[in-house]
Parts: sequence; structure tokens; C-alpha cells
Amino acid sequence: MASISGGVGRRANVRAAGYWTATVAVAAELAVGGVWDIARIPYVGDLVAHLGYPSYFLVLLGIWKVLGAIALLVPGRALVKEWAYAGAFFTYTGAAFSHLATGYAPGELWVLAVMTALTVLSWALRPAGRRTRAVP
Repeated sequence: MASISGGVGRRANVRAAGYWTATVAVAAELAVGGVWDIARIPYVGDLVAHLGYPSYFLVLLGIWKVLGAIALLVPGRALVKEWAYAGAFFTYTGAAFSHLATGYAPGELWVLAVMTALTVLSWALRPAGRRTRAVP
């Protein structure tokens, strides 16, 4: 019996570690990327211009990224977290599509694929307290 309960506890610890690792990575990228977008640093401005988006799009996207990072890290507000996960997923997959459509820096696609995978992993591993309740 002791080995069974030990295995369950270990599995829960691995799941929690996986959740927090993925969540902190996604939240950190959203926060840093959002601040860079809001500040319109030259690298980001050049990238967005090459992809064909207007420069004002950076400020809007940056604000949403920072808010998404906060939503993923604060306790409670499960529905807001769902929206943050969706926003992160759309951001990363949309950026990948934009890179493919314009032929811009295809070498960066692996980073976008990793961030998309981490977003999905964080969402899938989130604890019960960070999930929305099923509607009866």
C-alpha cells in the first residue's frame, strides 16, 4: 500500500512541476514580449513591419500579452485564465502562420512551436482550482 500512495504523490508532484515550469515559461515570454511590444523596441518594430502589421498593433498586442501573463499566474479567475490560454495560443500560432506566409525568419518557427506546446501543456496540466467548472 505504501508504494501505491507514494507513486500517486510522486505523480502529483511531477504534474505540478510540469504545470509550473510550462506556466512560468509562457507567462515570462508573454510578459517580456509584451513589454517589448509596448516599448516598440527596434527589433520588434522591424519584425512586425516585415510581417505587414501596423506599428500601433504592437501596443495593443503588448498590453494583451502582459495581461495574459498576469492572468496565468494569479490564483483564481479560471475563466480569465481560459481566455489567456486562448490568447497565447492564437498569438503563437498566428505568429508562426505570419512567418510562414511572409517567408520571414523561418528559423524562428521552432521557438513558436515550443511556446505553443508549452501553452498547451500548461493548460492540460493546470490544477482543478485553475479550471472552469463543467456546466451541468
